[in-house]
Amino acid sequence: MPAFRSTPRRSLVALAALPLLIGALASCGYGSQAKSGEQKVAPAGAKLSAESVRVGYFPNLTHATALVGDEEGIIQKELGGTELKVASFNAGPSEIEALNADSIDIGFIGPSPAINGYTKSKGKNLRIIGGSASGGVKLVVNPEKIRTLDDVKGKRIATPQLGNTQDVAFLNWISEQGWKVDAQSGKGDVSVLRTDNKVTPDAYKSGSIDGAWVPEPTASKLVSEGGKVLLDESSLWPDKKFVITNIIVSQKFLSEHPDVVEAVLRGSLKTNQWIGANPEKAKASANAKLKELTGKPLSSEVIDSAWPSLQFTADPLAATLRSQADHAVKAGLLKQPDLNGIYDLGPLNKVLKAAGEPVASDAGLGAK
Repeated sequence: MPAFRSTPRRSLVALAALPLLIGALASCGYGSQAKSGEQKVAPAGAKLSAESVRVGYFPNLTHATALVGDEEGIIQKELGGTELKVASFNAGPSEIEALNADSIDIGFIGPSPAINGYTKSKGKNLRIIGGSASGGVKLVVNPEKIRTLDDVKGKRIATPQLGNTQDVAFLNWISEQGWKVDAQSGKGDVSVLRTDNKVTPDAYKSGSIDGAWVPEPTASKLVSEGGKVLLDESSLWPDKKFVITNIIVSQKFLSEHPDVVEAVLRGSLKTNQWIGANPEKAKASANAKLKELTGKPLSSEVIDSAWPSLQFTADPLAATLRSQADHAVKAGLLKQPDLNGIYDLGPLNKVLKAAGEPVASDAGLGAK
């Protein structure tokens, strides 16, 4: 069970982590064995239907909505007197495990573990209730060994974990080049090496890999070591948008405390708006929370490079999640999943309407 601490207004607490099942700062997934109406903000001191809400997220820039929303107290403000308790995770499977064990109520998480958690429970444990971030994934290579995309053939390229979101994307890209790779072993026309994001920069410096398909800030850490961005994954998607972080909730909590869920979503939306209006302050806020969680902030060089490639959005970009699942099936890492009902965007669209924002689509995968 994770240890929680409350985050009153300005969150200055240390977040406790669950045991690390798979060490990766990226969203982890398919192949892992390891987590309408007017809105009224509750007045200060007033409680909603729950005494507290337990929220999990990663110490990762792709989870900046949670980092900043916690650090700046924006989410807590929307909760009023309902206490925000937070826990930090380093891998998707451990966060899903916590949700299944009723150790957290809401989580920020990548698409792959969300799909895994939903399908393995036969649609009974979670719902995706909103988006958080898009983009922030790049193919970074050693420019002395790889100068063009064609040069990737025959090289050693790292991904964070077998079957995780970036691994699936890279395997799909390889297939589209007409090259062959065995998904499980990573052997073939390209050598796909599953490498923990924490050690990928050292692997690059030592020459044991020639590049990596990784999320931020790992991509920018490689650039700071002399790597070159050969491909930004966003260029492969319509409108250059694809989901990298979703917000999920246990179905039990959603049923019992819809007002609390709406408050967290409202806080997330307001956090994204604050990030957009205050990019420099937002970077500093996210980095302050990263320092608190990991003991070390990102360098200015790394965070300044990473930040522009991320888009923070409440839209879960549901059509891209369907495509990501199809890519995993194509790679042989996932049986064709039944994703009907994985989304419940009712609370989000209620919040969006109240804020005068366009409603989000569930791409036909909404709860009936």
